[in-house]
Amino acid sequence: MSCTRTICSPVRTSLTRSSRPLPASVLSQHQRRRIQTLKENPHIYIHSSPLSPSTHTLSLLPTTPPNPSLAIGTTTSLPPTPSSFTENPSFLPILSSVLSTHASQDPFLISQAQSLASSSGPRLSPPSPQPQNRRDRKPKGTSTTPGSDTGAGGASAQGGAGGGGATGYVHVSDTRKPPDFGRIAEPEDIFGSLEVDHTGAFVDGSGRFQWAGTYRVVTREGVLGLSGFLRGKVVERLRGEEERVKGDGGG
Repeated sequence: MSCTRTICSPVRTSLTRSSRPLPASVLSQHQRRRIQTLKENPHIYIHSSPLSPSTHTLSLLPTTPPNPSLAIGTTTSLPPTPSSFTENPSFLPILSSVLSTHASQDPFLISQAQSLASSSGPRLSPPSPQPQNRRDRKPKGTSTTPGSDTGAGGASAQGGAGGGGATGYVHVSDTRKPPDFGRIAEPEDIFGSLEVDHTGAFVDGSGRFQWAGTYRVVTREGVLGLSGFLRGKVVERLRGEEERVKGDGGG
C-alpha cells in the first residue's frame, strides 16, 4: 500500500504481475526452446533421460518426454557413434513405409529420374544389393529388390536397367555423405530404390519402392539425413502416430 497523509492506494508491483501462471502454450514454447538438437543435424532432437543422465533419446519430434516407440533410437554419447547408438526397432519400418508412399513425389528424385533417363538411356545399372546375411535389416512389410541380383552400380539417386533396358532404378540415399558425381552412395547410406521407365517416369506412378536392407541410421559420417520433402513426410507420419497413441490413452 502507498499512503499520502490519510489516503492509501494499492501499488501494483512487477512481482504481483509476474506471479501469475504462464499460459500452457507459452510453457510449451519455452520447453521446446530448451530441447537441444544435434549439431551435425539440427532436425534431430536430443532428449535426456532423468533416470539415466548418460542416455539420450534421439527423435524427429520435440515432444517431451519422447515416445520411445517413435524415436530414432538412443545413444550413450554425443555426437552418437555406431558403437554408442541403439536403434529403435520400430523406426525403420515407419521410415520404409513413408518412403514407399512418398519417395516418388520427392522433387529431387523426380529430377534425378528424368535426368538419368535422358542421359543414360538403357545403360543403367541394377538397384542396390541385398546381402543374404542381412535379412534382419529388412523392415517388416516392405518390398525387396527383385531377383537374385547382387551387383552394385549406378550413382546416388541413379539406378539400374531392367530386362531389355526398358526400366531402371533410382537409388534413394541418405544426405549425410553425398557421393561424387557419377558414383553411387555407400550401401549403408542407401535406403532403397525406385523403378523408372525409359521416359524417366516412375513405374506405376509409385516407383515400386524396394527397401535396400543395407541402411544404417548412424555411421561415422553422421545420423539419418533426409531431404526436406521426405523429412517433412516422416515427421507428419510420426505426429499422426503420436496423436493416435494419445487418443488410445497411451500418452
